[in-house]
Amino acid sequence: MSLTRYEPATSRLQRSELAVPGSQPALFAKALASDADVVFLDLEDAVAPADKEQARQNVIAGLLEHDWRARGKTVSVRINGIDTHYMYRDVVDVVEQAGHRLDVVLLPKVGVPADVYLVDALLTQIEAARRLPHRIGVEVLIETALGMANVEAIAQASRRLEAMHFGVADLAASLRARTVSIGGPNPDYPGDQWHAALSRMVTACRAYGLRPIDGPYGDFKDPEGFRAAARRAAALGYEGKWAIHPSQIALANEVFTPPAVELERARRILDALDQAAREGRGAAQLDGRMIDAASARMARNIVAIASTIAARERVAPPLAATRV
Repeated sequence: MSLTRYEPATSRLQRSELAVPGSQPALFAKALASDADVVFLDLEDAVAPADKEQARQNVIAGLLEHDWRARGKTVSVRINGIDTHYMYRDVVDVVEQAGHRLDVVLLPKVGVPADVYLVDALLTQIEAARRLPHRIGVEVLIETALGMANVEAIAQASRRLEAMHFGVADLAASLRARTVSIGGPNPDYPGDQWHAALSRMVTACRAYGLRPIDGPYGDFKDPEGFRAAARRAAALGYEGKWAIHPSQIALANEVFTPPAVELERARRILDALDQAAREGRGAAQLDGRMIDAASARMARNIVAIASTIAARERVAPPLAATRV
């Protein structure tokens, strides 16, 4: 392994990320009560221009009113892009007034590392001025041709950076791809139209210690299509997927939770290799297959995810359990 190594970003469970329009504060309490690991309150695409300023006030009130952390939630705010006149007030107003209740700022349509630097600089100054008790993370949406072309450089843009999200709809528009679907297969393409972009982004994330998160699947009445898209992302190494409708939360949690049989095998791999090490062997056999140090690294990933999920459920058990 190379001596150059980038430490992983702040660890957060992010199997499901529920998008909630900032212009609809009645939905905030429902999001809080959901089983989503992450909730992002949206000031960007889900909010009409005439509603931007009121949505910002709604989000500030929602951060202050609801105890997101007590429910085991990571709470994020998607601000407007830096090419808009809304963006600076999104950062200044939200962070000055409610930054102590905010975990992450989600920055859309990032094209170059300097886009992240701008938000980082603003956050640094506000945190110092307001003496905020924690550092707010930054996550970015890779959803333009420019962003995908610069994805490796963007991944190194800031020590605040925690995750990259794959924005399939805007990327399709930016590439002028011949599709109007948000996610899912294109019958005119032999395979997964987005495989190359997904692969490139997950590689950049893993190289520089970030979490890769898959974006939306537009047809919320197609659960099997959502599952298929989520499984493709999970197979590549993604940690979670957006839910643009509450019905998609359970689907994302299901796909990005290691199955019991997979977890049991991971633990058996680690036990077998521990026994081999005690006997002075670097490799072992399990169920007729050779396992070695690489097997141990893969198995530890699965065990770690399962432990994180178990820890969250101790803080905020599933709603079905809380009704008992």
